Amino acid sequence: MRYRPREPLAASIAQSQAVFDAKGRLLRLTLARDQQYRLWTPIESVSPVFVDALLLHEDRSFWWHPGVDVAALVRATWALATGGARQGGSTLTMQLARLYYDIDTTSIAGKLGQILRALWLEARYSKHDLLEAHLNLLPYGGNLQGVGAASRVYFNKSADQLSLPEALSLVLIPQAPGARGPARTEPPNLLAARLRLFERWVSRHPQDERERGLVALPLRYGSLAQLPFSAPHFVDRLVREHAGAARLQTTLDLDLQRALEREMREYLARGSRIGLRNAAAMLVDWRDMSVKAAIGSARFFDAGLLGQVDGTHAKRSPGSALKPFIYALAIDQGLIHPRSVLKDAPTSFGPFTPENFDGAFVGPIDATQALIRSRNVPAVALDSRLKSPGFYEFLKRGGVTRMASESHYGLALALGGGETTMEEMLRLYALLPNRGRLRPLRYLQDDPETADGTRLLSDEASFMVLDMLRQNPRPDDLVIQGVGKGVRVAWKTGTSWGFRDAWTAGVFGPYVLAVWIGEFDGRPNPAFVGVRAAAPLFFRMVDATRAQPGYVEPAVTQPLHLARVEVCSASGDLPNTDCPLRTSTWFIPGVSPIRLSQVHRRIAVDTRTGRQACPPFDPANVRWELHEFWPSDLMRLFSQAGIPRRAPPPTGDCSLGVAQGSPPQIVSPMTGVSYGVRDAQMETERLSLNANADGDVRTLYWFVDEAFVGQSAPGVALGWVPTRPGRFSVSALDERGRSDQRELRVELVR
Repeated sequence: MRYRPREPLAASIAQSQAVFDAKGRLLRLTLARDQQYRLWTPIESVSPVFVDALLLHEDRSFWWHPGVDVAALVRATWALATGGARQGGSTLTMQLARLYYDIDTTSIAGKLGQILRALWLEARYSKHDLLEAHLNLLPYGGNLQGVGAASRVYFNKSADQLSLPEALSLVLIPQAPGARGPARTEPPNLLAARLRLFERWVSRHPQDERERGLVALPLRYGSLAQLPFSAPHFVDRLVREHAGAARLQTTLDLDLQRALEREMREYLARGSRIGLRNAAAMLVDWRDMSVKAAIGSARFFDAGLLGQVDGTHAKRSPGSALKPFIYALAIDQGLIHPRSVLKDAPTSFGPFTPENFDGAFVGPIDATQALIRSRNVPAVALDSRLKSPGFYEFLKRGGVTRMASESHYGLALALGGGETTMEEMLRLYALLPNRGRLRPLRYLQDDPETADGTRLLSDEASFMVLDMLRQNPRPDDLVIQGVGKGVRVAWKTGTSWGFRDAWTAGVFGPYVLAVWIGEFDGRPNPAFVGVRAAAPLFFRMVDATRAQPGYVEPAVTQPLHLARVEVCSASGDLPNTDCPLRTSTWFIPGVSPIRLSQVHRRIAVDTRTGRQACPPFDPANVRWELHEFWPSDLMRLFSQAGIPRRAPPPTGDCSLGVAQGSPPQIVSPMTGVSYGVRDAQMETERLSLNANADGDVRTLYWFVDEAFVGQSAPGVALGWVPTRPGRFSVSALDERGRSDQRELRVELVR
């Protein structure tokens, strides 16, 4: 019985790695460990025409001889001895033995060694394995071996797609790789040899006579210098992670990769005058989480850019690019709905006092506008109110790695205080179209597709945040020109502190796209602003992706447990009878906040004093007026913005009772802060008492441990001197009997 090894012959032959895109196009062919380009190709993946032509030309009795064809050897020896035409006596197995064992067959000893090795191979391996190994060791000149690699290099196609002329040529080149090795145009001796072999082929396959005209035409060939080196960062990573795999079928779409690379190249060429030199981008199909394009840097071989750093895998500050998930968590926890009115005003959160990018505050702003205009104070305020999960815990669950402790970031995490990779950001953004489920990215075709994933957000919150982000207008005039017409892009920008990173990420159609612009060495540039640097490139890539054949807009379905509700535009609350302007918003029944609007109130004004009238009202001396009641801090912001609001008339001298409107809100002392006072200054150091109040309030009355200490206007600080260290109860009472209370801690500092 013939011995058969457990491992095939292929296991002992060094192999290149071939990396393909999703459509089977070669991205890269690496060198094998013996410095050969050798793409291992099973017989079943080689054109039958090539296999038949090889056996016809080299070894017609291959399937029957024991490794040596004695009759052929005798004929070859006799021809050599008598001076006749030189004949080949080596079988395919003998040729394999010479190639596999690197035998010098120019001497008699070498020839005998070749014969013995051929017999040994035949005893150990099947004919199938021997022929397969031979196909993959055929020499094609230089360091190119095997029909699989040769068909890719010379004809840019796989070995199973070879035409008859191409197959005949690849059979003949190994006989004299130096003389017949093709350049761009076919050498005459190769064409002549192909025509001779075709005559023998037609004698066995007469039906192929019709191919004679094609066989007689010169072929055009590629070269090793033309081997593709596509998506270098993406391919490098896969080659490292799958070092033992001969073939890697990726999810990348080479057409999309080239389109995005072209847009980046052209954009940076124009932006170089303001220092836009480097960028990274990544495109993912959120339906199956397959990576369709990945650009790690603008120029892979540019050492000045640190071009071989992979920007899709580098940790960078996201700026405000992750704010959408704060709003999603706030929606899920019943803090807001898309039209909830938030306050964009100077606010301190303990020792942290955030400012907006433009250095200004806009006052009351609904949640949708606060998100798409990237206002910092509303985002931090929402972050401070989140319970479980908080923003930090959400990011950890979402796969953001290498994070410091939560206390290290504090509320600054909401503004980009941490770091994330582009891949991590895309996984998070894919949560939104995937209705709150976190799924892993897929890089290879055989990577498992996770249908469900891990739920991090509700279906409703994901839908609502996507809808909010889709209201963010493009930063260019392409919609006016018709280019972006009908395309709903949900997008957000981010700018890191110190202008080191500019981001734009978003969802459109079936894709999630992220774009980063900056320098890998962290060099700052005032031009690195998300909306001005990254967003234009982002939308160029969106348009280029949409222009590709086969692009479709997936249908958008509304979650079942989601409703539309009418709210007052000014407050975002349910409209009272006095609300003059109303709108609608998404609403999660039983979750979203619901209360009656208090901004617009119809009040009775005493025509004699101009103050609010006290009940019972005298019709002869009262007129009814509609007023807006804004907190005092927002009234100041309206005035600073040049859009002052008319203040309601002051209250009359009425007895206290149940009043409409909002109670005061103490802003100083701050919650959870201990105030240190030196021993020598204990009875002279003044601490600030300050509060905002409803629009009809003119005076606030301050109490410390129920003792009256003074009065002030809303938003105007009152100085109070502590007489001892310890805990105090501070209260602010307005003219209508509404109040707020806060604990104050005073500690001695020695």
